Amino acid sequence: MSSLRIFLESKNFKRVALKKINSNHFEFRAKVNGISGTFILDTGASNSCIGMDSITHFGLKVMESEVKAAGAGATNMFTQIAKGYSLVIGEWELKKVDFVVFDLTHVNEALQIAEAEAVNGIIGADVLKEARAVIDYGRNCLYIKK
Repeated sequence: MSSLRIFLESKNFKRVALKKINSNHFEFRAKVNGISGTFILDTGASNSCIGMDSITHFGLKVMESEVKAAGAGATNMFTQIAKGYSLVIGEWELKKVDFVVFDLTHVNEALQIAEAEAVNGIIGADVLKEARAVIDYGRNCLYIKK
C-alpha cells in the first residue's frame, strides 16, 4: 500500500510542513499580498482572519463590517473586512481571498501563556475548503490541491 503522501502528490496536492506549537495548534508561514506572516490553522474557524495589528504589515485596505466575531474566550467582537487579497501557502495560491479583520489580542495572549509566539492571523475553513485541504496530523503537514 502506498503512503498518503505518495497518493496525494500523485493527485497534484502540494505538501506544506506545519509546526506544532505548545498550544497544540499548527503554525506555518504564508504570504498575504506578497508579504510573509505567521498563521495558525483552525478548522473550527469558519473564516480566515487577520489581526487588526497586522493591517499595516500586509498593506490591507479594510471596510466596515456589521458582522460580529466570536471565538474561544471572546464574543461580539467588532470586525472589518479586507476583500480580494492574494494568499500563498507553499506553492499554492488563491488570488481573491477575503479576510475578516479583528482584534486577535485574546488569541495571542493565549498563545503567549502557552509559551508560543504571536501570530498575524488564522487560516480557517473557507480557505481549507477552497484548497481541498487534507491535514496529516501524524506527520504534521497539510496537503493542498494545486
